[in-house]
Amino acid sequence: MERVLKKPFRTLLVAGLAAIVLSACDNSGSDSRDESAAPPDQAQTSNILFVIMDDVGIDQMASFGYGGATPPSMPNIDAIARAGVRFHNAWSMPECSPGRAAFFVGRYPFRTNMNQALGPNDLANSQLSPYDSTVPKVLKRAGYENAMFGKFHLAGPENNEAENATPRVLGWDHFYGWIGGLPGSIDTTAGGIAPEKTYSCGFVPGAQAGGTDSGACYQADNSCSVIKRTAASQDAPGLQCLSSGGIFVPDQSCGTPPSTLNFDRENGYYVSPLVIINGPSLEEVPLTDPRARQYRTKTEADAAIDWIKARPGDKPWMATISFSAPHTPWQQPPGDLLDPRNGLSSDGWSCQETATGRLIQNKMTEAMDTEFGRLLVETGLASQAKDGRLIYDPMASNTVIVIMGDNGTLGNAVKLPFSGTQAKGTAYQTGVWDPLIIAGPQVVEPGRKVDHMVNAVDLFQFFGEIAGLDVHKEVPRVVDSVGILPYLSNPGQSSLRTINFTLGGVNLQANGGRNAPCVVSTSCTQIPVSKSVCEDNLGIYWGPGYTDPSVVDNGGAGYKMCSDVNQALYDAGRPLLNILPETSIAVRNDRFKLVRNSTQNFNTTTREAETDVVDELYEIDQAVPKPLLDTLDRNLLVTAPTTENLAVYDDLRATMEKILSSEPDCPGDGNKDGVVNAKDLENWRKIANGWGLSSVYDFIVDGVLDGLTNNTDETIIQNNLNTNCPAAYGVY
Repeated sequence: MERVLKKPFRTLLVAGLAAIVLSACDNSGSDSRDESAAPPDQAQTSNILFVIMDDVGIDQMASFGYGGATPPSMPNIDAIARAGVRFHNAWSMPECSPGRAAFFVGRYPFRTNMNQALGPNDLANSQLSPYDSTVPKVLKRAGYENAMFGKFHLAGPENNEAENATPRVLGWDHFYGWIGGLPGSIDTTAGGIAPEKTYSCGFVPGAQAGGTDSGACYQADNSCSVIKRTAASQDAPGLQCLSSGGIFVPDQSCGTPPSTLNFDRENGYYVSPLVIINGPSLEEVPLTDPRARQYRTKTEADAAIDWIKARPGDKPWMATISFSAPHTPWQQPPGDLLDPRNGLSSDGWSCQETATGRLIQNKMTEAMDTEFGRLLVETGLASQAKDGRLIYDPMASNTVIVIMGDNGTLGNAVKLPFSGTQAKGTAYQTGVWDPLIIAGPQVVEPGRKVDHMVNAVDLFQFFGEIAGLDVHKEVPRVVDSVGILPYLSNPGQSSLRTINFTLGGVNLQANGGRNAPCVVSTSCTQIPVSKSVCEDNLGIYWGPGYTDPSVVDNGGAGYKMCSDVNQALYDAGRPLLNILPETSIAVRNDRFKLVRNSTQNFNTTTREAETDVVDELYEIDQAVPKPLLDTLDRNLLVTAPTTENLAVYDDLRATMEKILSSEPDCPGDGNKDGVVNAKDLENWRKIANGWGLSSVYDFIVDGVLDGLTNNTDETIIQNNLNTNCPAAYGVY
């Protein structure tokens, strides 16, 4: 049953994360444009350096006037902000994968079905399609080379015919990073030298923290060196060894290594399975390779520097540095990436506690800023003063720099006055309001801010604008982008948007599956994509294979929904949990914002699961340092249901419903070219005969997907053959 409630709805955010998934095929038939057509004059096009910060909401940014009492130090990003334009009213999506998809295809989540962070059970139908017109595919028409470094998290490797080749299928010429995106869990055995849960940060701490200041550091090639801490300012030897790719054995000299050493286990930010794509070649780097055993932020910067420096001067390029940091799991960066004036990373901090985790996250953000600055200096886009300051002249190179967060900050790390209970994973301001900085030769009057509404999807059009392309003409489907370039060239530019929109929900899994429940404190969420991700966010996993003794035992089967968890708790006579929304949507105009949350709750009277849909109306602004936020005590439908406010609500509600209905369904149109025709049969046949599993040609039957591309799907195409799809439309 479904009911619409006009009452406040308690939400408590805890975490939001992901791992991977998405479809593949070839990219033939992605659209009907001639990619060999003459490109714009390349002498007039700028290079593009696009930097994505992971889980960095506007609440973290001192350069925007926020950051609370303890903002992370970001002098290099601050320098770009001073030399460019700060967009003070930019929205992304509530979670990372849909936020990133918005950047690269310019379409809202309900058009791509990518509604939340991708996980290993999400089908190809909720990944970027091989037929999508992505930024790199479009920019190729203007002669660009395209590369991405770091976190991908847009498609694959699970449930995807292309597996680890998804960046190439989606148009990137070069990729160096992690397809699934998220760092693995921290190895609390520190490489096999101790029992599980011994070392919460994945390395042996220093002597003052109960560890040691000396020991042997073994590498995967059996080489060894002795490391001793000789100064208090140095990292603990255990962290020094881990940073070098090794495994540290405390209080020993080099000799025969212990038989328990394990070089085949991931360890947070320091040991990660790496994928390298260079044109037609693809390399899956094993965990024993030194390239897979370095702090991720360094790896991302190193790879980008090498690629950019190797670019020929006569061809434009776009490099996306998709930093993993400071996403969980929280783990100390190497001390050489931190400014000693701000205090070095303490080897005595626990990575499993919220209080110290918040401090570690700041350090991870600061390390990211350090590596961003190094990238600019080593590629010649900036220089460094003797005192370490970044010297950046936007007119000195033909490169535009774009920096944005992919979603809001994780709740446990939110800075006041923003709300940690309404952060990442929700459509509230703290969950979707992100910093956007653009600098380059296009900027007139640098150092200013723009308060007009901007959306993550608008970057898609902006990248086209820089390349001299109109994406609305280049892409044969609805694009939700509006322009950004006019704000750079015209300081008096009026708003190009009348509304802004964001959405978070659930992805499509086989036979109606869902991410399993994760209990964090007094709340239950289904955002974490796996048991390990739940536990990385200090949660208790209630799904199949649960291990925590607090779970109400049901023979190991686990629970599908948070409402099932509450039913089990109710039957056991235990307190019920607050359940986070499955879907969180928001639309705003210049002054007011409508938030709609949909939550499946357990009704203790009827003993049935019920879906509650709750609307809330807020007045919001971007005031510094204390903006008007959409906190629950300010819901105008409760505190001030005046005729004027109800009229605003009716208008925003109609706008929201118009947006959500703007992509009509068209069964059989797998490549979404607007018609069901012989091309769909050809595409289906190739996938069904060569792969047969999840793809965009697996269609919904009786409300669910089976994760197979088979004759059932062919029948749907045949039954709709020669059908012109209902027209989709954009709402700006």
